[in-house]
Amino acid sequence: MENKNKDISLMLKDAVILFAITLISGLILGFVYQITKAPIAAQEARAIQEACAAVFPGETDVTFEETGYIPTAQLTTELKDTGVEIGTIFKALAQDGSTKGYVVESTTKEGYGGNIVIYVGISAEAKVSGVSILEIAETPGLGMNAEEVLVPQFAGKDAVAFTVTKNGSTAPSEIDAITGATVTSDAVVNAVNGAVRVVTEELAEGGR
Repeated sequence: MENKNKDISLMLKDAVILFAITLISGLILGFVYQITKAPIAAQEARAIQEACAAVFPGETDVTFEETGYIPTAQLTTELKDTGVEIGTIFKALAQDGSTKGYVVESTTKEGYGGNIVIYVGISAEAKVSGVSILEIAETPGLGMNAEEVLVPQFAGKDAVAFTVTKNGSTAPSEIDAITGATVTSDAVVNAVNGAVRVVTEELAEGGR
């Protein structure tokens, strides 16, 4: 009986110690989170500003704010049919508050290696100011050349519906495909076209 009571006492002691360790660990983690939360948020905000600025080259003193805009159900469905989903949309604002354009996060699910996520900058004059690839996992030496081959072709062009060509572009709206990577080329162009449609709709309504 004495041994049994001793065993119970040891079990209770161990349980109390474990509880105390868990409680202290939780408090420490909570304290660390509170300390690091603000710096992490600031870093993430800075990274977003830098990513947006990358598709608005040459612009100074421009800040980017989330618009909260969500494409209409009809547009969302139409884009989904092309494998495109629209993410966060940012408005590029000058110091005087005027709208310089938009940055649209566009994801295509039709890449050869999976999703391709891009940022597309479109100016208030309805021109593509820049395209930046945020996420891509295509074939090395082929689709992975999208940043070097496809991206530069969009800059400065009118924000219209782009098409892919394998025979050499003869019009500003035509984008030369990556040799041996037509699937990747089509996917990226569709993602850009999705962003163009959203911003065209925004501009048609006078901005948001």
